[in-house]
Order: sequence, then structure tokens, then C-alpha cells
Amino acid sequence: MTLKNKTCEPCRGGVPPLTLDAAQAMLANVPAWVLNASGTRLSRRFEFTDFATAQAFAVKVGEASDTEGHHPVLSYSWGYCEVVFYTHKIGGLHENDFIMAAKVNALG
Repeated sequence: MTLKNKTCEPCRGGVPPLTLDAAQAMLANVPAWVLNASGTRLSRRFEFTDFATAQAFAVKVGEASDTEGHHPVLSYSWGYCEVVFYTHKIGGLHENDFIMAAKVNALG
């Protein structure tokens, strides 16, 4: 099953975040996303031709994220929307973050 077809499972904490090596291995499943240097954040910047399109995309990301109960940090302005995922309860990355990145890629 591909990541975009999976459903996020509630993370209640108490599990370790993905290691940098594990996160790097999962990165192949979410084209155009990048890890921060410590492997604790997953991000992608989407480019658009105007503000309204960037804002509409941010709303779609928010709706998809709310459906899954796994919410990103969203930043948008004229011509871009940046999406950052990480799992707050574990202070790093979980499979859920990659599931959501795949779902967001399908929106774009």
C-alpha cells in the first residue's frame, strides 16, 4: 500500500521518533520533500503564480490534515506555501508525517 493510501494512526507519545537513517530511507516515498539537518522535520515549499492560489492550497492542506488528525506548520504568502510536518508528541518524525507528505503531494 502506498503512503498516500494509508491513514494516520494516533500517536500518544512514548515511542521514539524515526532515526535519521530511517527518515532518509522514507524520503524516497515523498518526492520533493526535504529533511532538516537533524532529521526531525519534513518540509516542502510549493510555488504558485499568485496569492489566492497559494492560500487555496493552504486551505486544502489544512482540510486534508484535519481529516487525518495530523496537522502541519503552514506558512504562505504571495506565490508560495510551505508545509512542515513533525510529530509534536515525540519531538521528531513518525510514519504519519510521511503519510501526510504523500497526501499533500497528491493535492498539488
